[in-house]
Amino acid sequence: MSIKWEGVMPAVFTWFKESKSSSLEIDFEATQKQAAGILKAQGKGGSRMSGLVGSGTLGENSYLNSNQRLSLLKSLSEVAKEYNVPLISGAAAETKEELAKIIEGLATVGVDTVMVMPPKTKAIPSDKEMFEYYALSEATAKNVGITIMPYNNPDAAGYHALSTKLLLKLANLPNVTALKISTIDVSIIETMMLANKDLKILAGVDTVTVHAGLAGAIGGITGVGCIFPKASVTMQEYVTKGEWANANKISQALNSLSYLDAQPLLMEYLKLAMGIHHNDVAGGLRTLGKKLTQQEIDDVQARYILAKERLEVLDLIS
Repeated sequence: MSIKWEGVMPAVFTWFKESKSSSLEIDFEATQKQAAGILKAQGKGGSRMSGLVGSGTLGENSYLNSNQRLSLLKSLSEVAKEYNVPLISGAAAETKEELAKIIEGLATVGVDTVMVMPPKTKAIPSDKEMFEYYALSEATAKNVGITIMPYNNPDAAGYHALSTKLLLKLANLPNVTALKISTIDVSIIETMMLANKDLKILAGVDTVTVHAGLAGAIGGITGVGCIFPKASVTMQEYVTKGEWANANKISQALNSLSYLDAQPLLMEYLKLAMGIHHNDVAGGLRTLGKKLTQQEIDDVQARYILAKERLEVLDLIS
């Protein structure tokens, strides 16, 4: 698939249902329906989401086993094909050999691009070791007919930051089609664009969509856009056209909710907000993650209501 990276892509949530033994299992049908609904949404300019991210942080990746992840992605690949967008998923491992096996598995279930996180090691790898880790993933992806997207998330605990020098070197690998930079420090994006104006960079934090666009990002991966897709797509339309004042109005309207995307419990927070939006907090949008306190629940609800009220004024509720 020839991938058009410009635009915004939703990192969709994973729905659950109770099994016969009363444990939670993936509700594939509900998850597909959610993804299709988001991909159907149009911005005011008529554009739609440009990709689909499955089994990511917001998709409870860290709580699913390998078979569950692959089954989930296989079901989402059907939706991605229906809407003619690439399917993207993440991967991380301790060694480059483990990572290569994961990439091979992802290719068998319809994933088009793998967001490759830095190695999950306690010791910080040298730039040489880090490059070799990504170089093998790039070569493996090429062998199985897909691409990779190095994923730098310096603000997330437990992940090693990729240096700007290394990111620029990785971008030159032929099977690297974009870079994902998840940070509120958008000067990283600006610095990289000054070094290579042809880079394709996607922002990974909802609070900085407009600022990342100003710095040179061509799009982003969104969590809040799953809840308010019309607003997210419209904001990106304005960013793409350089209509910064209009884009900023939407960013400000989403601000109370976008804030949650930069927090350690972003999955739990945003999934709760999605549950409030769909009146499904105790149903399919339950989580395998951490149980929130009542104070946290009340805070998410207040933030959701404020964003919804602001977006209604702008006619941006789907």
